[in-house]
Amino acid sequence: MAFKNFKSIRNIAIFVFVLLVCLFLPRSVKSLGEKSFDEFRAPIESLPSHLSDLQKYWSLRSNSKRSLIETGRDLARLNAAYELKDIENESLRSDIKRLEGFLRLPSYDKFKMEVARVVKRDINAWWQRITLRKGSMHGIKEGYAVIYGGGVVGRVVEVGLYTCEVDLVSSRDFRIACHIKGDDRPIIYQGLGGKALRSSGGEIRDVPADIDEKSGVILVTSSLAGSFPDGMLIGEIVSLSLDADEIFKSGKVRLNPELSAIKEAAILVPVADIK
Repeated sequence: MAFKNFKSIRNIAIFVFVLLVCLFLPRSVKSLGEKSFDEFRAPIESLPSHLSDLQKYWSLRSNSKRSLIETGRDLARLNAAYELKDIENESLRSDIKRLEGFLRLPSYDKFKMEVARVVKRDINAWWQRITLRKGSMHGIKEGYAVIYGGGVVGRVVEVGLYTCEVDLVSSRDFRIACHIKGDDRPIIYQGLGGKALRSSGGEIRDVPADIDEKSGVILVTSSLAGSFPDGMLIGEIVSLSLDADEIFKSGKVRLNPELSAIKEAAILVPVADIK
């Protein structure tokens, strides 16, 4: 009985000691411990994504010779089409370079795209944040823009060695300078979060009063946004109303529904940051 009492007292003492250490440790030590734990956990969270890639690889390896031959023929046709497109693009790039030199315009080749898979998306914060499978080891830094085929995804806010956290364009923490396509006057956009998995959007303010609400009004990024190039799609304006000052309008923005199911995204790395 005495041994059991001693054991229980010892366990309580250890618990109290650990609690006191956690309470009185400096904030810098706590932050270091938290970051170390996140870095330790990151490869584990990335493991399902790597396993999925491996599964796809072996499923392709198990295809029959006939299906591989047919796939090879299709790829040959695509390669031929891409070669023609590449020749056309090279010609267009040469024309652009020539015009830039003639008109003394700055080059538009400011970003390099780093494609990354989505590792994690918390169901409780579906429209707030995602985790991508690229980190500081791949040259990623906080503040970099993230895009996909449907436009803006969000902005990098936290970077680990192998992963990074991205605030989505639908997040309440995401704000950006933008403008209406075809009108260069600046507008402020902010995400609204989401009440359901397939329901999210944003809001805009400081919209000039002469802009009318009509179908197909597209909202795009502005060069004033810094990390984002000009003209990237944000969403479609669905409503506008005059503010109390009767000078500006505010309204709601519908985002691309494909944002709820993205599997990959491209991080825009400024060429100036590449060593």
